[in-house]
Amino acid sequence: MPAVIVLGAQWGDEGKGKATDQLGQHTDLVVKFNGGNNAGHTVVIDGEKYALHLLPAGILSEGVTPIIGNGVVVDLDVLFEELEDITSRGVDCSRLLISSNAHIIPPYNRLMDQANERARGNNLIGTTGRGIGPTYADKMNRIGLRIQDLFHPEELRAKVEAALAPKNTIFEAVDLQVLDPAEVSDHLLSFAERVKPMLCDVSLVVNDALDRGDTVLFEGGQATMLDIDHGTYPFVTSSNPTAGGALTGSGVGPTRIDRVVGVAKAYTTRVGEGPFPTELDNEVGEALRTKGGEFGVTTGRPRRTGWFDAVVMRYATRINGLTDICL
Repeated sequence: MPAVIVLGAQWGDEGKGKATDQLGQHTDLVVKFNGGNNAGHTVVIDGEKYALHLLPAGILSEGVTPIIGNGVVVDLDVLFEELEDITSRGVDCSRLLISSNAHIIPPYNRLMDQANERARGNNLIGTTGRGIGPTYADKMNRIGLRIQDLFHPEELRAKVEAALAPKNTIFEAVDLQVLDPAEVSDHLLSFAERVKPMLCDVSLVVNDALDRGDTVLFEGGQATMLDIDHGTYPFVTSSNPTAGGALTGSGVGPTRIDRVVGVAKAYTTRVGEGPFPTELDNEVGEALRTKGGEFGVTTGRPRRTGWFDAVVMRYATRINGLTDICL
């Protein structure tokens, strides 16, 4: 089975990191195709716990090439903090590859997350505040910054200045810090030489691997019910964690995929606002939360808990074309 997609079949936190790591030990490439450091995968190896946010789970598997695809949004500060952390613990990160088309999360989009939540008042979405949504919005508005822009300093500076001008007006209006475009640009450009050895054309690398008969695992962040198109909108993430997102987020065609594995818990959890039909807002739900250690890897927020939802699983099976379920 050379091309396998692994994704969440509920509202996230189903154990995708563990499933990806276990399957990833038998693959050649692991490709993260959506989201950013709003994801949180916990992997335990030989009793040691690793909390991954931006890096693919395949980073922990010896001999596997971990890849960050074009569908991911990259906070460069977080990227190198994570790399330094796990490198210091003896993990070889030299194989990491990143799409030059992946978008950068600039500092001003973290502030935009705060500004947007303030403007919503009591109608909160429950964002992680990492700047994910505003960065995807910039991407769709064609004012985003891609990693390849780091190697064209003057163009990057012009893009930052144009994107930041209207946002500074918003920051000032809601009593947030106004940012200097020159300082933002200098900070981003400081990463250029460090990220350069990792850059590649992910679509070419992955398709060449599949042509050779290598096994490629596509790792989804978040989950089906948080999909921007197919989830419980508007209480969703800003990308497509479903099977279709694996294709656009890495540059492969649908005919290359052999299996789609949906990961689910025997009960259900979700973080943040939004509908949750089987939620247990009582002592049973609290017992599930305590026994399951249901606290966000990225945010630390307590997760809402509830019974297994077979209707959601049937929906996730249809949306993703699941061939397998890991319960």
